[in-house]
Amino acid sequence: VNSYMMTTTEEYMNQEDSWDRDLLLDPAWEKQQRKTFTAWCNSHLRKAGTQIENIEEDFRNGLKLMLLLEVISGERLPKPDKGKMRFHKIANVNKALDFISSKGVKLVSIGAEEIVDGNVKMTLGMIWTIILRFAIQDISVEETSAKEGLLLWCQRKTAPYRNVNVQNFHISWKDGLALCALIHRHRPDLIDYSKLRKDDPVGNLNTAFEVAEKYLDIPKMLDADDIVNTPKPDEKAIMTYVSCFYHAFAGAEQAETAANRICKVLAVNQENEKLMEEYEKLASELLEWIRKTIPWLENRVAEQTMHSMQQKLEDFRDYRRVHKPPKVQEKCQLEINFNTLQTKLRLSNRPAFMPSEGKMVSDIANAWKGLEQVEKGYEEWLLTEIRRLERLDHLAEKFKQKSTLHESWTTGKEELLSQKDYESASLMEIRALMRKHEAFESDLAAHQDRVEQIAAIAQELNELDYYDAATINARCQGICDQWDNLGTLTQKRRESLERVEKLWETIDQLYLEFAKRAAPFNNWMDGAMEDLQDMFIVHSIEEIQSLITAHDQFKATIPEADKERMAIMGIHNEILKIAQTYGIKVVGENPYTVLSPQDISNKWEAVKQLVPMRDQMLQEEVARQQSNERLRRQFGAQANIIGPWIQTKMEEISHVSIDIAGSLEEQMSNLKTYEQNIINYKSNIDTLEGDHQLSQESLIFDNKHTNYTMEHVRVGWEQLLTTIARTINEVENQILTRDAKGISQEQLNEFRASFNHFDRKRNGMMDPDDFRACLISMGYDLGEVEFARIMTLVDPNNTGVVTFQAFIDFMTRETAETDTAEQVMASFKILASDKAYITVEELRRELPPEQAEYCISRMTKYIGGDALPGALDYISFSSALYGESDL
Repeated sequence: VNSYMMTTTEEYMNQEDSWDRDLLLDPAWEKQQRKTFTAWCNSHLRKAGTQIENIEEDFRNGLKLMLLLEVISGERLPKPDKGKMRFHKIANVNKALDFISSKGVKLVSIGAEEIVDGNVKMTLGMIWTIILRFAIQDISVEETSAKEGLLLWCQRKTAPYRNVNVQNFHISWKDGLALCALIHRHRPDLIDYSKLRKDDPVGNLNTAFEVAEKYLDIPKMLDADDIVNTPKPDEKAIMTYVSCFYHAFAGAEQAETAANRICKVLAVNQENEKLMEEYEKLASELLEWIRKTIPWLENRVAEQTMHSMQQKLEDFRDYRRVHKPPKVQEKCQLEINFNTLQTKLRLSNRPAFMPSEGKMVSDIANAWKGLEQVEKGYEEWLLTEIRRLERLDHLAEKFKQKSTLHESWTTGKEELLSQKDYESASLMEIRALMRKHEAFESDLAAHQDRVEQIAAIAQELNELDYYDAATINARCQGICDQWDNLGTLTQKRRESLERVEKLWETIDQLYLEFAKRAAPFNNWMDGAMEDLQDMFIVHSIEEIQSLITAHDQFKATIPEADKERMAIMGIHNEILKIAQTYGIKVVGENPYTVLSPQDISNKWEAVKQLVPMRDQMLQEEVARQQSNERLRRQFGAQANIIGPWIQTKMEEISHVSIDIAGSLEEQMSNLKTYEQNIINYKSNIDTLEGDHQLSQESLIFDNKHTNYTMEHVRVGWEQLLTTIARTINEVENQILTRDAKGISQEQLNEFRASFNHFDRKRNGMMDPDDFRACLISMGYDLGEVEFARIMTLVDPNNTGVVTFQAFIDFMTRETAETDTAEQVMASFKILASDKAYITVEELRRELPPEQAEYCISRMTKYIGGDALPGALDYISFSSALYGESDL
């Protein structure tokens, strides 16, 4: 600041000539400074009870000058000299100047003599130096000081006001609105700014002067007419007057600064409190969610049905996929908010935030850890329960099936055993009843195993806590009670029959033997059919292998069972033989059994049909258990061979298509070989497709053994087929072009080399610029019109590129000889011995059969008086060949 003031003073004092010129050129400035500086001095001298009238006269003796400095600095100056001599005055003025210098202001070209002599310029310069040092130097706004600080302060205060744009300390203040805006900004009660008009500068200035003098104790230092009528008001006078407003409103500024500081502090506190409230809210919600979720995960009460347990599993998966992820984000955001809040508190010198009890980050982390611990075993428990229910459903269904079969067999047995038909039966009938009862006892014993199986299944269902165990137990108890009752009734009936058995003398041993052997065999077949149709569920190869072993053991018993069947059928045949031999007429069924030979035969055929069906079911299950990994490996191995093979063939075909070595026929041969190899390779693709279909049917959608998917292989295969077909077609077209146009292999090679050289993108096409360069390299002298004509030939569709085939077509047109309709007509004329027509015989004599028949079928009849019957018109035919007329 001192440096600035020193510089300002030096500039002010060192530019004496400029000062003089300004005063001479614009006396209004001197007048404004006289009035302003005088009023400013009096605003301070009146505090000491005095004032000045003439600024250059009243300071000449130095006394009032020293008094002014004492008032504005608040310090005591050395005691003034009381004499009235010139040297006394100079001494007093020097004391004042020395005091000014002691405040860091370097006075240049200002001497006591000039002040004592009443030099107006020097006196005004001295007073301006005092004003700068004691009224303006201490002004500071945002690290700017003095003039810049005062200007910035004015701009800030007047910025919201219309028609006010403070840019300097002269013309910006001429209309008076800036001064009125300063007063209204700090004391809106003193001026109604809305009533001020920009076209009334004198009124605006006088309003500001009067209000400032009356209410702000700022004396009137300027004259409104002088300011308005001066093109550029004096800057020093304006700065002096405006600085009084700055000091007058300094207290208000300090209050505003204090208010801003308080607002800033309160804003920080409010933001921190908001973050604290948000933390508490989020923490409470997250902890409440955890509190509600943990009991749900801890609930390990199994549902009774498979559907309910599967729904539980689906609910858990929804929890993992839908409900939990947002909470993970909330937990993370909560920790971030907590850390951010603590950082803000630390940076603003606030005490650290201490959440409510139980809501610390560590508390939330512990609660979350507890949630994950509970969650850890929940899914495994669900899957275990689902497997248990699956097993229970299987056992329950098996129980129902066996129970239904048993109940079907026992239907009517109690009534049968309770009959007393033997009391009125004949001898033969009694003996029949006895034998029949013995057969029933055999049948009853055979069903003992089924009853034990039913009881064992019911016991297992109870041990596995089956939800409908009461129904199972009731049905099982009914079967057991009925079974015991059957045993009791059977025993009682035997005792009754044995009592009367002595009354009977004969029995038909063969019928009895048939019944005895057929019944257990029938039971065996029933059991076999039941086992062969028995449902099973397995989860491993070992389990299915156990079933296969049991089935193999069963199949090993079939030959022995077949022998038993043949023996039983032999008994029946023996009965028929005896009946036939001795003339016995067999009427009705075997009295000892309800089974007939046809029943045995039919059931035996059913057993034989069920055996391979059981084989297939078991093998399918084995295959299903083993197929997934095998299919993955099988597909991966094939795909890892086929994928690179396709890529290699694509690269090899690409090399063949751009290779200029060898003839076109050799290239065609190589491409045909590639095509045949590709066609032969199709079986590998089909095999891979089959493997892929099997994988999809087995719901296999991932394969770690290969990076190739079937879609990748299909796309690569289709691209390979398209590439080989397109490449072969290109070579065929080149051969046709060469043969039709008489182009040599060397020329084609040259064309290919030129095309490859200018095919800079290596995509089989040239841009127009590359095509032009290619033609120039081959000796063509091209103008714009000629090149445009050529482009219409090679790029008729205006695609912007030139293909190799279009390039070859153009070059062959330029270099090869071309057949014309006239040449063909001349050739036909030779064959026709210069006639205007040709006969069928001449065509067949001169041309190969195929070409002759082609011409005969397409030539029109010649119309002319000199023609022979059957004459043909070769002229119109030749024209039609080249599109010059219709055939």
